[in-house]
Amino acid sequence: MKLVEQLRVDFPEVLFVVGDECRWTPEKNAVFYTDEDEINLLHELGHALLGHKNFTQDIELLHFERDAWEKAREIGVKYGVKITDQQIENALDTYRDWLHERSKCPNCGQNGVQSGPNGDYRCINCNTVWKTNDARKTALRRYKRK
Repeated sequence: MKLVEQLRVDFPEVLFVVGDECRWTPEKNAVFYTDEDEINLLHELGHALLGHKNFTQDIELLHFERDAWEKAREIGVKYGVKITDQQIENALDTYRDWLHERSKCPNCGQNGVQSGPNGDYRCINCNTVWKTNDARKTALRRYKRK
């Protein structure tokens, strides 16, 4: 039996859908997966089982990702899928890099801090305030606030 077929039996509350990439969609309680990526399938299931939804601060995303990887490793043991520390760190590095780029000031290039419920950034060097697009799959854009 393929892994996803067993997961459908063991986790009937989660909808498993073949897709072009692995991702968790909380609005549909669905895990999208590709046939050849068992590790990321388990990672997205980790998000589902942990009840991860939207985040307001970037640091929350990093916590979600770390927790989902730990849950994936735990689930993987039951299904004979080994997830190594290096695989987890490599995946988390992509988010760390992304967050680092988002925090760069569009005015002076220094890293700023994120504050407020709308996710604005403020540069501690030149006091510029900006917002970014989501850009996990597209080009990152920074927009200065007036």
